[in-house]
Amino acid sequence: QVQLVESGGGLVQSGGSLRLACAASGNFFRLFAMGWYRQVPGKERDLVANISMGGIVDYSDDVKSRFTISRDNAANTIYLQMNSLKPDGTAAYCCQARLALTSRQPIREAWGEGTQVTVAS
Repeated sequence: QVQLVESGGGLVQSGGSLRLACAASGNFFRLFAMGWYRQVPGKERDLVANISMGGIVDYSDDVKSRFTISRDNAANTIYLQMNSLKPDGTAAYCCQARLALTSRQPIREAWGEGTQVTVAS
């Protein structure tokens, strides 16, 4: 019913930039906070950045000065501008949304399948 589709991943040289996008579609009442997580095989998924419905942002310490999360509520889309990328940023970047399917249902989570970011040294 709800789809999160990420785009913008790819291969980039160390120090380079990428811009990820995550678009939510389907039947839902309202989107709340949305965020980006990254996952490396064999490790837990870690929060990269989060943005509330009102635009309040939060970042992990290691990306705080280099990444910028933003959202377009009219387009149900969030973005992640990633600058000064480092090889340890190589991971699958997954979009997460907290949403309500109807006005009467509780808030639930939805996840995208992820987009691969590879940073070459």
